[in-house]
Amino acid sequence: MATLILLNKPFHTLCQFSDGQGRKTLADYVDVPGVYPAGRLDYDSEGLVLLTDDGSLQHRIASPRQKMAKTYLVQVEGRISDDALNRLRLGLELKDGPTRPAEARRIDAPELWPRIPPVRERANIPTSWLELTLTEGRNRQVRRMTAATGFPTLRLVRWRIGDWTLEGLAPGTYRTQTVHLPSATARRRPGAPGQRHRKPPRQHHCKPH
Repeated sequence: MATLILLNKPFHTLCQFSDGQGRKTLADYVDVPGVYPAGRLDYDSEGLVLLTDDGSLQHRIASPRQKMAKTYLVQVEGRISDDALNRLRLGLELKDGPTRPAEARRIDAPELWPRIPPVRERANIPTSWLELTLTEGRNRQVRRMTAATGFPTLRLVRWRIGDWTLEGLAPGTYRTQTVHLPSATARRRPGAPGQRHRKPPRQHHCKPH
């Protein structure tokens, strides 16, 4: 069995447990020792981060070879066109090579928590929302993909990883699940040098949303 934590990472929080510059990190929200993030989420992005105490599960979630689907809710500048959506679906040529085809659809503005600070919008330029599902995780990929179609990302929320979602989680809160791994899966300790959770446990402050 493995412990899995689903965290709703707030905006401007580093996806690691320590920082020498005084920025918020996962340690400000997760008080469970011995867990490590399975994959990353940019400092200026919000939403679902998975953490686990099991290296095999961490690999299954984060490894590009697993092609685990990740769904994002994306606010972009301008009213995104059908042509832009089709380009996202077919795959784009970025500086580090072509992207895999993505699932992309236009959606109404979702009912999300207010971002702090709020997105800076210009009165004379409309915005729109799309749902984008990828099976790869390059550095700042969603932002680079929408920019390549002419619609820069203003707000980015990761809503789903595989079968796990943000449903019911307010920003900065988490819930814990137990994952039953195949018996043949060798258990190993996850994490990387410099990423261990060194902060002592505190009282659990998270409440159901």
